[in-house]
Amino acid sequence: MTPDLSGPVEIVARRLLGHRLVTEFEDRTVVVIDEVEAYGGVDDPASHAYRGPTTRNASMFGAAGTLYVYRSYGIHWCANVATGLAGKGQAVLIRGGRVVEGKQTVVRRRGRTDHLADGPGKLTQALGITGDHDGTSVFRGPVRLAPGPAPDPAAIRTTPRIGITREVDRPWRFVVVSGQ
Repeated sequence: MTPDLSGPVEIVARRLLGHRLVTEFEDRTVVVIDEVEAYGGVDDPASHAYRGPTTRNASMFGAAGTLYVYRSYGIHWCANVATGLAGKGQAVLIRGGRVVEGKQTVVRRRGRTDHLADGPGKLTQALGITGDHDGTSVFRGPVRLAPGPAPDPAAIRTTPRIGITREVDRPWRFVVVSGQ
């Protein structure tokens, strides 16, 4: 069953853990999501949506399940899933995952055999996600969200978000502890 993407973004973020992101560009690649961060829209100064909709962040304001892909520091693509009601600008950044299918393709894309998807830019490169996928649906588009088992709640760590300068203490980063 596809995860429910309605409700407060920090709750939806936890729901995404254990689910899979799937692409089938050249070959099928699948990553189990094990790290996410929630961004609360216009009420969250760390969110790209904080100042309202722009050409760049328009997908964040889409319906739940809209993929918001942006370039970080002009180098890496980052993938987010819009949550809640259209127009709210809430999204969950997919920060990391574990490759469970298509490892040879991922190794070729990443040019290495370790640390394949343990960061937002690494994850998008591993799956072949680019800005061309911005605005597509994770239910019907080329990057799909597939069901997966929820991790044991005891294996989930809640921490402040990382790599931001505003609202740095907000505990909206959720990580499945390795080995769980």
